[in-house]
Amino acid sequence: MAAGGAEEQRRRPGRLSALSVYRRAAGAGRLERRRRGTPLPAGGKRAKARPRRGGAGSGGPEPEAPPQPPPVAAAPPSRVERAKAPAGSPEAKRQGGPAASPGGPRPAGEGGGGVVGLLRRLERVEDSRQRAAELFRWLVAPVAPGEFLGRHWERAPLLVRRGDPGYYAGLFSTADFDAALRGGEVHFGTHLDVTSYAEGEHFGSMAGANTYLTPPGTQGFAPHYDDIEAFVLQLEGKKHWRVYSPRTDAEELPQFSSANLTQAELGKPVLETVLEAGDLLYFPRGFIHQGDCLPDAHSLHITVSSYQRNSWGDLLEKLLPAALQMAMEEDVEYRQGLPIDYLRYMGVANSDAVDARRTAFVEKVQSLLKKLVDYAPIDAAVDQRAKSFLHDCLPPVLTQSEKAQSVYGFPARWQDGGPRDVDILITKDTEVRLLRHGIVRLCNEEAGVMLYYTTENSRVYHKEEPKFLEIDPEYTDSIEFLLSSYPNHVSVDTLPCETLEDKISLATLLFEKGILTTKKPLVQV
Repeated sequence: MAAGGAEEQRRRPGRLSALSVYRRAAGAGRLERRRRGTPLPAGGKRAKARPRRGGAGSGGPEPEAPPQPPPVAAAPPSRVERAKAPAGSPEAKRQGGPAASPGGPRPAGEGGGGVVGLLRRLERVEDSRQRAAELFRWLVAPVAPGEFLGRHWERAPLLVRRGDPGYYAGLFSTADFDAALRGGEVHFGTHLDVTSYAEGEHFGSMAGANTYLTPPGTQGFAPHYDDIEAFVLQLEGKKHWRVYSPRTDAEELPQFSSANLTQAELGKPVLETVLEAGDLLYFPRGFIHQGDCLPDAHSLHITVSSYQRNSWGDLLEKLLPAALQMAMEEDVEYRQGLPIDYLRYMGVANSDAVDARRTAFVEKVQSLLKKLVDYAPIDAAVDQRAKSFLHDCLPPVLTQSEKAQSVYGFPARWQDGGPRDVDILITKDTEVRLLRHGIVRLCNEEAGVMLYYTTENSRVYHKEEPKFLEIDPEYTDSIEFLLSSYPNHVSVDTLPCETLEDKISLATLLFEKGILTTKKPLVQV
């Protein structure tokens, strides 16, 4: 199933174009139906590490990345809203006008053992998509997810005042921080940085989910804006925050974070508050923010960040070069030569000239650009972004039932990261399903059809190259069948492979990689 080495090179005569590769993989009869799945041209060297059947993995499962909510279009709201505090409280007096009400169903984390109770409840949810949705609902409660996505996501800050210091109990604490430091597993500069702000100095950076411990009366970072959507979860103590709107249109939803800013460069904050344990503060990328500790309390908070370089423009960066290559291969108009004398009337020096040749030249370029969309392999470009995302992900953390029904709970002797001296007995009647939604992605590339997956990712960011299996094109229907069947189990015999041997071979390989789980734990043979 997985091809490689000298044999692969012998049957591959040379570099193939995007179009010809897709014709080989999909067949001429499927070309028109699946044009938008055409593989993108290679953007760099091919990954060297190709997982082999039964090969070494990267160790046990690790926590999965936090869910990233998609944007939802809605009418622009005001620049900031707050979840309303109880009437008569000091915070209610500071807030002023009306805002979102904390009424309705109790959040998943309330009255149920904090984060530990939440995780126990989530373990009972079979579909990982539903678990992610419930976790996000807990994160922004009491604001409904739909309201948050429609009114705040990428648009306006949100302050959630919960009045529940134990809301995040069990997530992380200064005691956990102290234990990690004393355990000797935290290295300065790799896992830990010290940041301070005084007269414009700035050290450290923020990405993913970071924990910040701030002593009383100090400030960590200078005022700045980030290129991520930020959720600040106040775990302990208090922290004073000021949030400012983007200063210009160019700073709205920026591609990159700003340099340090001075107080003189800032206007009036749209939000100023003191976060207390259990509270949440969200602000979109481009909103300037600064936080400092009060003299009488330390602060411990987690910042969960998402949507870095995840814009339409980032997608087009992948898409447009591929579309142009396709157009030049298929359409002679893109290969026709430029006018012989175009340098005489085009260019900045001639931009003010009134010339019919300039008008014709511009109209020709506009026509080619409009037609370019017909050659855009949109799905393939999305697959390439998904491939990068899977490389970024941590391997999934398993529930007890998932562990028992996967290779990680198989009663085998483990050596060098893989099972040894044991046969995995999968039959035509074995019922299987994907471990989780979103842990694999089929990508059609110049080298062949690749199945990228997260289950063997390293815990250290990009420590290893992307994990993938090269799949023969005839197996793609079976992979798509498993994807569409989730979260239901299907028998191995129902996989749309040509032979029973192929069905069992594919299921066994995916089980060994931790991609598939079985409905019942397998027995050792």
